[in-house]
Amino acid sequence: MSLIYWQMKPMASNPETRRGSPFVLWGTGIAVVGLGLFLLRFLTRERISVHTAPVSYQDLIMTTPANGKVEPIDEFEAHAQTAGIVQDIYVSPMEKVRPGQLLLRMDDADAKARLASAESALQAAQLAMSEIEHGGTQDERNTYEGDLSRSKIQREQDAGSLAALEKLQAQGDASPAEVAAARHRLAMDDSNLQSIEKHSTQRYDDADRARARAAVDDAQAAVAAAQSAVAGDDIRTPIAGTVYNIPVSRYDYVPAGDNNDLIYVADLNRLQVTAYFDEPEVGNLADGQPVKITWEAKPSKVWHGHITTAPTTIITYGTRNVGECFISVDDPTSDLLPNTNVTVTVTTAQRLQVLSVPREAVHTDSAGSFVYRVINNKLVRTPVQVGIYNLTREEILSGLSEGDTVALNATTNRDLSNGLQVKPVE
Repeated sequence: MSLIYWQMKPMASNPETRRGSPFVLWGTGIAVVGLGLFLLRFLTRERISVHTAPVSYQDLIMTTPANGKVEPIDEFEAHAQTAGIVQDIYVSPMEKVRPGQLLLRMDDADAKARLASAESALQAAQLAMSEIEHGGTQDERNTYEGDLSRSKIQREQDAGSLAALEKLQAQGDASPAEVAAARHRLAMDDSNLQSIEKHSTQRYDDADRARARAAVDDAQAAVAAAQSAVAGDDIRTPIAGTVYNIPVSRYDYVPAGDNNDLIYVADLNRLQVTAYFDEPEVGNLADGQPVKITWEAKPSKVWHGHITTAPTTIITYGTRNVGECFISVDDPTSDLLPNTNVTVTVTTAQRLQVLSVPREAVHTDSAGSFVYRVINNKLVRTPVQVGIYNLTREEILSGLSEGDTVALNATTNRDLSNGLQVKPVE
């Protein structure tokens, strides 16, 4: 008992020990409480909810859209060459026609009058040319021939008189003066005869002939133009195709000019689309790429084609810098009409069964592309190498495996960061 009593006997304390004990107790208590609060917060802190998606294999198709206009490759546009009235129309819209078929007839009295005037002027020019080539008019030629005939007769007579006088002179029955006078008359006959012959054959020189030929050429050109204008009254198609537009009606008055259209014919089995792509998209285009064509007027219909001529330069189109692209329609039908505005979607790249993630999962900074993988409810920044992409998904070339889970975005405005504790929400 004495031993136990001695062990339990309180030890004597000095005044300094008694003064420090409350501060030690208070400090210890505060530390314990702080540690507990820290552990409680660590164990019960809220996890950020984030949308996630699995990494999977899918087909990726990269497309580029643009607006375009349908144009026929083989087309005939008839315009009014001269002003006139539409006398008759022999075809109907969407009617198939053959080469040379009469489509429309114009009534143009002025063109016929101009043709008659041109033909008259041509006849006058040809007659003048003929007169020059033959040395004058028929009356003039008849006069020349009469004068020439009389001159020849006179010369024969004077030549006979000279011969007779020369014989008489030899016999002493004619004087030298009489012989000289006879010779002078014969020389005058020769001069007169040469003058008549020269006047009848050399009345016009080369300059006269050139002017006459030019006048004939001008008159022939005028006749050809007038004939063309009259022939233009009958509108015939030079190609086989379909009449797809008749902007005039019977008895309409149509002024002359290329802007005054009469009728349109095209081979609707050969169509192309001219499309304009914005400058940043031009680099992805190439000949042969497949194209999908849609038209708002027929929303359930889809046509297909391919690029025949990719843009080779950048041009200004309105306020845009664009590349002009020509697209052949591979499956044209009669319900895809020329001059319609369509939407074209070019497939610029296609990869089958490639590893991919939603595009919103991929982030980019100065270090490159990366995603946040979700591992044990925590975000782990993971660098990746990306390939092609479309509107919704992006190809992953390296950095991820099939079945990995990546974070897309938080359900709140919270930014994602490496090491963030999260609660996945698919």
